[in-house]
Amino acid sequence: MNDRVGAQVGAARRRGIQSVETGLRVLAALGACGGPVPLSAVAAGAGLSASQAHRYLASLLATGMAKQDPLSGLYDLDSGAIRLGLAALGRLDIFARADEAFAAFARDSRRTILLAVFGQAGPTVVRWFAGNPPVITSLALGSVLPLLHSASGQVFLGWGDGPAMQAAAEAARPGVDFAAVRAKVRVAGAASVSGSVIPGLRAVASPVFDLQGRLALVATVLMHESFPPQEDAGIAERLRQVCASVTEALGGRWPG
Repeated sequence: MNDRVGAQVGAARRRGIQSVETGLRVLAALGACGGPVPLSAVAAGAGLSASQAHRYLASLLATGMAKQDPLSGLYDLDSGAIRLGLAALGRLDIFARADEAFAAFARDSRRTILLAVFGQAGPTVVRWFAGNPPVITSLALGSVLPLLHSASGQVFLGWGDGPAMQAAAEAARPGVDFAAVRAKVRVAGAASVSGSVIPGLRAVASPVFDLQGRLALVATVLMHESFPPQEDAGIAERLRQVCASVTEALGGRWPG
């Protein structure tokens, strides 16, 4: 193969790869619209001209990934894209995503991280990533955290299922102003406590959401006297960033 022919083949391959990338951008833009939309909306979302977007949509229509309403002319995802999305969802392991991210956070920050889900008894520790130096505490995997006095519990109150969280809060403390607690946590975007669960132990917690926008788990950073309190705000911000990143990896959306 001479240089000219080789260059032509290479160019053709690059065009082919770029075409796939562009087609996937159009498909992603269509999915992000949230419902049937005109051609102009898809083009804007994909960063293409209307004529370019139309050509890629034609291919998506032919492969069953997209559909067009014959009356309105609006485009939407079709069964092929839905099946593909469900297949990806079936392969998604929330803890596989979370473990990697929070293990790295614990290693880099040297803080101890725990992950909790809401079990039958309340906020339950299901993952523990030790810091350096580690936190010496009676808490362990399977421990149930207090709903109102722990950072993890307050985040569950802030973003968990409303009626269920209200009932749990009232059971823990009759007459509690659940709406005020929920609003405070949501405005802050996190919850923090100092010494209310374990004397001398500070904690900050933040939520992780799933594809359906539900609270999937709560990540909490534990800090003891070895770590200066003036660093806590920076750690809290880093925690929020990691939680937002895991949320996005799960297909969810960070609140606000």
